[in-house]
Amino acid sequence: MGDVLMVFLPAGVLAAIIWAFTTALRPRNSGTSDAEKYQQDLARRSAEHYAEQVRVATAVRARLEANTRPSQNEQQQSQQEDHARAARHGQSGAGAGQYGYAALPGGILDSQLAMQLQTMAHDGHKIQAIKLLRQATQTDLATAKKYVDRL
Repeated sequence: MGDVLMVFLPAGVLAAIIWAFTTALRPRNSGTSDAEKYQQDLARRSAEHYAEQVRVATAVRARLEANTRPSQNEQQQSQQEDHARAARHGQSGAGAGQYGYAALPGGILDSQLAMQLQTMAHDGHKIQAIKLLRQATQTDLATAKKYVDRL
């Protein structure tokens, strides 16, 4: 029996030491704690909430722009209709302003004044063109500036 103890006792001690080292070196809990899970869940919900707010704000802005700003084609079409209407009024003599042509917006200028304004605008004399347009048509500053800027 002494020989058996001499062989099995050191083998048992060695096995116990190896087991202790492997247990000590093994990671304790590879999962996340409850606090970490809560923080991750909170971050996820916050990101989802922010994305939803951005989506709603974008939809509201698109709806608002669609209601307040007609599309480019609609603007061009309405301008063409205004020009055609003003041309009809100009030919029949109705709607002619003090100077023999309709006033802005929606009206047309006589061709001589329009060419003069266009030349002044292209030559860099936009302020003088705006003044001339305001004097000739009795329009406000903003309308005259927009008209000259489009030339």
